[in-house]
Amino acid sequence: MLEQFVTVMPGTLGAALIVMSVSVMLGAGEGKSKPRSSRWRLYGLGIGCLAAVIFAALRATAVINQRTVVNYPTLICCVLADMALAVVLFGARKTVSERAEHPRRLDLSNAIAAVAIALIVFRALPDVILELTIFVEPGDPVFTSAMLLRALGFIMGLAASIIVACIVRSLRACVHVRFFDAAALLLLALIFIQHVTALLTVMQTTGDVFLRGTSFRLLAWLINHATPLIIAQIVVFLLPAIASIVAGFRMPVAGENTAIVRQHTALRRRAKAAGVWTILAVIGVTVALTYGVAQTNQVPVLSPPESYALSSNKSVATIKFSQLADGHLHRFEYKAKDGTVMRFIIIKKNGGAYGVGLDACDNCGDAGYYEKDGKIICKRCDVAINLATIGFAGGCNPIPFPYQAGNGSITIQTSDLDALSSHFKS
Repeated sequence: MLEQFVTVMPGTLGAALIVMSVSVMLGAGEGKSKPRSSRWRLYGLGIGCLAAVIFAALRATAVINQRTVVNYPTLICCVLADMALAVVLFGARKTVSERAEHPRRLDLSNAIAAVAIALIVFRALPDVILELTIFVEPGDPVFTSAMLLRALGFIMGLAASIIVACIVRSLRACVHVRFFDAAALLLLALIFIQHVTALLTVMQTTGDVFLRGTSFRLLAWLINHATPLIIAQIVVFLLPAIASIVAGFRMPVAGENTAIVRQHTALRRRAKAAGVWTILAVIGVTVALTYGVAQTNQVPVLSPPESYALSSNKSVATIKFSQLADGHLHRFEYKAKDGTVMRFIIIKKNGGAYGVGLDACDNCGDAGYYEKDGKIICKRCDVAINLATIGFAGGCNPIPFPYQAGNGSITIQTSDLDALSSHFKS
């Protein structure tokens, strides 16, 4: 669940914030006085989402296996649209205030905003949508607790981006417009940097540009610091958040009558709440994209080997059933006659049978296996092993070897282990 959450939220956060910011800055009129062109932004959002779904579906079905064919022209359009949108947002306040005298200017601004929104959403969503294809692991039933947790993580990640955007939106009513506008322009600048970085990466790959020296190091730095750039997209709204809290404390409470006093009190409370909630949103996003990502990227550590009985002449290893009764993975270590330190694993399977094999496979070598959420997973390729197949050769299964089960214990001839020591030699 956490893995889906920290993948979906950063993929949708920037798009949600820019859609919200453009909507706020170009919002004009209510009811009949609201210009028709304001709908164009909604159409842009819908077109971007639909195009992202189609592109993701074509990628998932391998109809498109060369993303560069689509990404290259799209990124060029994104960069140009970002620059045009920056001009629109920079003059948004004047455009909105003079809409009665110059209605075509507002229509043009909404048209540019619609195109930019469509492109930004199209760039952001395909990888998020493709997360839907990994809800069910191969060989697993469709409806499992793991699938439901992945779906919940996906939904929570998407919901978190929308909620954060809604929280930030509340600032516009509580703070001077210049603070919100400055944050929105900084947000657009960060999205522009993301698009330029992606475009230069594609151009470097195709050989259309050859970056060297400082320019190449800068590109590498931007690629390696993609997550901090995403966090910065919400951090820029700390400026209006702090300004909102300050305005809440400075706003006068006095008024000509009781109704005005209550109105001022409500505005003070709303300004403080908007600022505090935005700061909490910034903290939440930062924690999710630092600590949360670190948790999902943790490299699994193999459990330490357990003790077992070895005969006096070291020819037979004995592991009691009671040691394996919990049904979890148990790891053991053995030093072969040629000096190779080996590992083997045993797990009690459903029905009372035992899965016995080396802590290695023919495909991934001696990387080993670990247990997570009741599954046995190969550390190198991250494939979950079907519990029923442990003890059988093939695929990424642990390499099997002979053993005897009876009289309350499993016995292994160490000569059988000695014959397999080559699997643990580098």
